[in-house]
Amino acid sequence: MGGKLVFAQVEYNINQKSNSLSGSLKKFPKVYLKQVCGTSTEPLWNGLVNTYHYLGFRKLLGKRLKYLAFIQQHPVAALSWSAPAKRINARDSFIGWSDDLRRKSLSSIVANSRFVIFPWVQIAHIGSHIMGMNLRYLKNDWFEKFQEQLLMAETFVDPLLFKGTIYKASNWKKLGRTKGYSKRGKGYLYHGNIKDVYVYILEPHYRKILGVPSATKPRLPQKVEETRLSLQQSAQSAKSLETFDLKDIDFDLLAEKLTDFHHVFTDCFYRSEQESIGLTYLSGLMSSIPRKTAENIALEMETSQSVRSTQRFLKTYKWDSDAMLLKHQELTIESLGTDNGMITVDASEFPKKGRNSVGVARQYCGNTGKKDNCQSGVFVGYASEKGHGLIDCQLYMPKTWFDEEHKELRQQNLVPDDLIFQTKNKIASDLINKVHSRFPASWIGCDASFGSDISFLDSLPDNITYFADIKSNSKVFLEQPEVGIPPHSGRGKHPTKPKVLSEHKPISVSELEKSDSITWTTVNLGEGSKGPLLAHVACLRVYPSRDGLPQDKPVWLIIRKRTDNQTRYAFSNAPKTTTIAELCYASCLRWSIERCFQEGKMHLGMDHYEHRSWPAWHRHMLYVMLAQLFLYSVKQSQKKTV
Repeated sequence: MGGKLVFAQVEYNINQKSNSLSGSLKKFPKVYLKQVCGTSTEPLWNGLVNTYHYLGFRKLLGKRLKYLAFIQQHPVAALSWSAPAKRINARDSFIGWSDDLRRKSLSSIVANSRFVIFPWVQIAHIGSHIMGMNLRYLKNDWFEKFQEQLLMAETFVDPLLFKGTIYKASNWKKLGRTKGYSKRGKGYLYHGNIKDVYVYILEPHYRKILGVPSATKPRLPQKVEETRLSLQQSAQSAKSLETFDLKDIDFDLLAEKLTDFHHVFTDCFYRSEQESIGLTYLSGLMSSIPRKTAENIALEMETSQSVRSTQRFLKTYKWDSDAMLLKHQELTIESLGTDNGMITVDASEFPKKGRNSVGVARQYCGNTGKKDNCQSGVFVGYASEKGHGLIDCQLYMPKTWFDEEHKELRQQNLVPDDLIFQTKNKIASDLINKVHSRFPASWIGCDASFGSDISFLDSLPDNITYFADIKSNSKVFLEQPEVGIPPHSGRGKHPTKPKVLSEHKPISVSELEKSDSITWTTVNLGEGSKGPLLAHVACLRVYPSRDGLPQDKPVWLIIRKRTDNQTRYAFSNAPKTTTIAELCYASCLRWSIERCFQEGKMHLGMDHYEHRSWPAWHRHMLYVMLAQLFLYSVKQSQKKTV
């Protein structure tokens, strides 16, 4: 499109190529706003809005203000503010005013009746930037021109044409929808043109100023219906549903189950809005949104939650996440609990840029397989033949985060004042000892970073058997050697430290694997996508070597060689009478926590977060746990109905 826009003797050259503005907002000069009502520029506003806004420039009711936004001499957007709707059920119920008070005080509300970004402008985030700027000027400009105090702004968005992204990003609150009627004479005519209703609070104490009774509370929209719609719109291609064999499930049924599931946690919230935000966040984690950050979930899920509210919900809003975790654990036991289940533990890393995210440091990162800038969390899971899930976690804080240099960052990120440095293995031990008495479990499983630490294994509860992967260089004695204080040779000091007195020498488990004396059994570990998962397994009793000395009691050494040539080694303090089948069962459960991480990161946004604080990290992970448990619960219920 090219040429000149001519309107009421005002011209503006419209040439998309020469006037095109695209790129990052930061690279352009400052945006400025001009109030054009009654000025020589108003005809330009009229012409641009008439050309580029689908409602045109006419039919602005009552008092009005018009604004043009410019970058240098180029107009980039147009806005107008005018009289509000006389009666809107969603707005009036939210305010809580009577009909008499509404008629008397309606002039304290203004409607954003036009907003258009011109087609030659392709600048990210410019819409919310301009809206925020205009809202800061609006109250004073309106009072200066009309001597009236504004308390609230409203607007209406056609959901068939727009998502309302700018309003959500600018922290407007979505209250619901109109009913599709318009006033016609003494009655109402149904036209079916339903609009989303948004409001922006210009004066936080508007209710007190209006004289609305303090006992009146705003009525928020129906959370269930919002969730039904948003989940259906965003989850149709969600791979999380395919992963849990739920791709053919009815979305109305899924939304109903999700709403009921989240409502179980209602006592954890201090306000109804918090439950609504949590439900939106939970459904967003299971959706097909490519990047499941708090901001993207708030913008994409088509609900009333603003970006800032969602971010604050995770970081600073006061609600009981500890009570939610305990309830989550109860539900996990109900869904997955069996007497021969396993409590699992492992660490998982999350690569990060910069140094301001809580606990970030250069440390080993499993995602990249090298030392990298990342956060690391210690996670505890639970697994049985019914399924698996995560049940608790704690962010690992490197020792450097407790020095004076990090004091300000600890405060900014709301790190608990009483937190002290702990190794990952100490964190894991504490988490396991905290949950083991609640969960029906016969096993504890861990990877080699924990299993090769004898002191960690010693710290585990006595009444549960461990299955602990170990490193390939771990050494064992095949028989219990004679240990004692060597006799004095006649020279030097008398020996005081015990040593191995017999000819027995420890051997590494990788060397032992190559021995011809080992008996191998071919075992089917389960069914994979390409058929049976076969492995060659050897189980023998050994005495682990600690500092060159044998452990007092023998343990099982389990060596598993898979058909892809991967070999794993593990210790287990299971009784001598334990069968190979039982040890292989524990071996399969041990890997369940890796599946939790895989499902969480691939499908549930586990590593998508962008918040930096201690509370937000733990609350995000808690909601990932809820999402995974919910999907397993629905999968189980679907099987029962087949």
